[in-house]
Amino acid sequence: MKIAGLDIGTTGCKCTVFDESGAYLGKAYRDYPVKRAVSGHEVDVSAIMDGIYEVLSEMAAQYPDIGGIGITSFGETFVLTDGEGQPLHTAMLYTDPRGSAECSRLKERLGERRIAEITGLRPHEMYSISKLMWMKTNCPDIYEKAAYIFLMEDYVVYHLTGKRQIDYSLATRTMAFDIRELDWSREILEAAGIEREKLSTPVPTGTDAGKILAEAAKRTGLSRGTHIVSVSHDQVAAAVGAGAFDGDVAVDGAGTVECVTPIFDSLPDIDVMYRGYFSIVPYVIPGKYVAYAFSYTGGALLQWCTDTMAKKEKELAEEEHISVNEYLERRYVEEHGSHIVPHVGPTGLLVLPHFAGAATPYMDTGSKGAILGLTAAATTADIYRACMEGVVYEMYLNVRALQGSGIRFTRMHATGGGARSAEWMQMKADMLNVPITALKTVDAGTVGSAMLTGIAVGIFADLEEAAAYMVERAREYYPRQEMHEKYLQVFERYETVYEAVRPLV
Repeated sequence: MKIAGLDIGTTGCKCTVFDESGAYLGKAYRDYPVKRAVSGHEVDVSAIMDGIYEVLSEMAAQYPDIGGIGITSFGETFVLTDGEGQPLHTAMLYTDPRGSAECSRLKERLGERRIAEITGLRPHEMYSISKLMWMKTNCPDIYEKAAYIFLMEDYVVYHLTGKRQIDYSLATRTMAFDIRELDWSREILEAAGIEREKLSTPVPTGTDAGKILAEAAKRTGLSRGTHIVSVSHDQVAAAVGAGAFDGDVAVDGAGTVECVTPIFDSLPDIDVMYRGYFSIVPYVIPGKYVAYAFSYTGGALLQWCTDTMAKKEKELAEEEHISVNEYLERRYVEEHGSHIVPHVGPTGLLVLPHFAGAATPYMDTGSKGAILGLTAAATTADIYRACMEGVVYEMYLNVRALQGSGIRFTRMHATGGGARSAEWMQMKADMLNVPITALKTVDAGTVGSAMLTGIAVGIFADLEEAAAYMVERAREYYPRQEMHEKYLQVFERYETVYEAVRPLV
């Protein structure tokens, strides 16, 4: 029997298949269009569903004995449907500007602190409830016609099984879920004017929704015995796939977005989390929680740097059959290292990585990026290295902002494409002053989804057994005290940059 993870993203979906021992077999991917305009950012959920049927069909044709499929998805985006589950509108993405006034009204009715105490979220218009209020006010015909409100995970689970259930972690992204009671908040729904009965039933992360419907099995080629599992919000699945199950370990998601996910052994301090706009999310293990500390530009900043400044270096890297990233990392070491000083130090440049706005602990979409300290002697390799440093300084800033919340991690597990960079991993270990284990898998979310699916269908007994089979370590990086102290000296200047630059831009 095979197991699979279905990952639904904002621009595409993929289905990845593993065998009974957790070994990767293959995957299928489809993208779908996202419409962005000044007035709104939308996605057609029918196109998402078509893409999902296609990737499931492709994998079912190759692996007809898939016994379980776990569903994980991006958050916030919802769709109103009729009683058959057919969408009544195109869905707003979290970046859609609509819902701002409604969020303000909700804050006036309940108070920001009260909302945070209930939901674990500092109020923001990106969450679903504000946009649901906007729909009810501005599209009353659609809202009144709607039988159901789905986010993407439960929308797909419903179409595959006929069951309306949503896991706790994704439900939190609505800003209408009570993280203590693990149920929809009557207080928030009443204040927002949204009917509870339209929402799916909240269930623990990794809950089996049952076997696939006959119609869905026929369309995809999957066996009627295939189980569909409600897994989680994508970041929670990534934490599971990274093998982080207690407060001793945090996850470094080194992808396009840089995300640090600490594990909390009990409910974090609300005051600390509120100040830093950190989410509090129920975890797969009862009584434990996770948080998201993130920068919108992690790998995306390095991509910008290579695309914009390293055109010649790309050509040279191609001649050597290596990536431009590897080429620039090596060039910096060659330019600044020696046999006497084998470990190169900080560049001394300061890069504020807010090239797509500031995430935690600021949540300031108007913030802009900056590169400070340039001279005529600065090379492309210097700037590239400084961009790497800027992302790491922002990570450390977030970890500092989380102090007092209940975090206690003493090591990290790193996933994503950035985990392949030995220079970046060592820099993170030095700056954060904790050992970092780079994992072999780039896509921890898919692995986490398959792990929970394997448990649901009986292949694995528990998380520990699933991790023993599916979480593979690549390399360990240990902090160097001398380098930590050097980075701290630069960080003292870095933490003043946002306040200095923000009034100017």
